[in-house]
Amino acid sequence: MADLKLFYAPGACSLASHIALEEAGAEFEAVRIDTAAGEQRSADYLRINPKGRVPALAVGETVITENPAILRYVSQRFPESVLWPSTLLEDARCAEWLAFLASGVHPIYAHVRRPERYATGDAAKADVVETARRSTRELFEMIEARLAERPDAWALGERYSVADAYLFVFWQWGAGAVLGYDMASDFPTWSQHARRMLARPAVGRALAREGLDIPTP
Repeated sequence: MADLKLFYAPGACSLASHIALEEAGAEFEAVRIDTAAGEQRSADYLRINPKGRVPALAVGETVITENPAILRYVSQRFPESVLWPSTLLEDARCAEWLAFLASGVHPIYAHVRRPERYATGDAAKADVVETARRSTRELFEMIEARLAERPDAWALGERYSVADAYLFVFWQWGAGAVLGYDMASDFPTWSQHARRMLARPAVGRALAREGLDIPTP
């Protein structure tokens, strides 16, 4: 019996941790949380993660939350998978990517996805959405420019890492109904990165388990 249990929601940011576990070849139990039905706010789940969010990774009796923490744990627990860089500078760059995506890009996207968290009244919520859409595009353009510096490489260069799994989450959000960007046209280097991600067997397994059918860009 695996001592790892991942709590995820299909297509949510937990996809990054899901991919990492698959890439690591870890034995784990995947537990789907129906966020549309509010299962993340149920008493049972709040006992696992009082934040009421995904992902959460149960390691025996201990629970780790937040993608950056889970991604680092998985990469360090399964060092043979080489999902985290070994040099000091690349270590910092990987942490930089995870922090930027978790604390920079995700909160701005959340303003588009759930404006009711940040404003009341239809006019105020509409303003939140419009402003957040502009800000999100600016951040996506920043990611595109960074990746375009080395268009044939992964986020950290020649070696694949957990940063790539996390970047893929935001690419598929950009292509989704909430933002509806023409990712292949507007963000071609990032879309090239997504095509390489979709070709990885571990990514395919995670997508299949979550029931996600993401067209090749």
